[in-house]
Amino acid sequence: MNATQKRTRLAEMIRKGEFVTAPGVYDMVSAKVADQMPFNALYMTGYGVAASHLGVPDAGIASFGDVVSRVRMIANGTDAPLICDADTGFGGLLNVHHTVMGYEGAGCAAIQMEDQESPKKCGHTPDRRVVPIEDMVEKIQVAVEARNDPNFLIIARTDSRTGLGLDEAIKRGHAFAEAGADVIFVESPESVEELQEVGRAFEKPTLANMADGGKTPILPANQLQDMGFSVAIFPGLGMLVAAAALESAYGSLLKDGTSANLETPMIGLSDMHKLMGFEEVWAFERKWARGEAAE
Repeated sequence: MNATQKRTRLAEMIRKGEFVTAPGVYDMVSAKVADQMPFNALYMTGYGVAASHLGVPDAGIASFGDVVSRVRMIANGTDAPLICDADTGFGGLLNVHHTVMGYEGAGCAAIQMEDQESPKKCGHTPDRRVVPIEDMVEKIQVAVEARNDPNFLIIARTDSRTGLGLDEAIKRGHAFAEAGADVIFVESPESVEELQEVGRAFEKPTLANMADGGKTPILPANQLQDMGFSVAIFPGLGMLVAAAALESAYGSLLKDGTSANLETPMIGLSDMHKLMGFEEVWAFERKWARGEAAE
């Protein structure tokens, strides 16, 4: 499936009311593991990319160039449609225009942008500040104009709940929808009741961020769908589980001086070979072995 087909697939699923559950991926191992499973989309987390690619916090340090290379790598290396975090659009209106074209060209199916001031911060950390509502509306209008494919979805996120309250967040969501955003994302609701209010507040599709350890309660997909949401992302799940597994395994190695006593689950090496595509390499080598190609 090419990029256009993936974008069409995701857009049609959302329009038809098929709930989208997207696990967070941040490198090619996490992406390939998730892509083996019948998820109807994947979510490329900005936090995870900043952490895995650069080893820095999700605080506006990663640049467009840093991130778009990961977009291209993951989008081209997986079959599921990819939803991609683009922070604030990496600057002003011209940057947003460039970012949308770059992300679409890199092969992702949907781009998520937020209304934070630059440099931004992870949506489940304190002291986040947002730009005036008019500034974000202009960014959305620029993003809509910049895309070539109308099925390349624009997801507009507001981080105003934490500092300005839920009413302001919902007000911004309506303004973003009117500006042309395809999906509305209110970050960090702080209770089930707030999730319910967000889920029923908009006519356009809405996204719920199930950030493990964050401010928002973690709910199952069917409950979120009943509340009115169309998409749920689980951005931190993969990296948090992977970091815990590495900490456990490396700690065991340090303690025992061997990997023979691990209690941490480990994928078999043959399965890892398969995941990474070694079977295709071996088939190629057999085909082009000396003398075989001429037969």
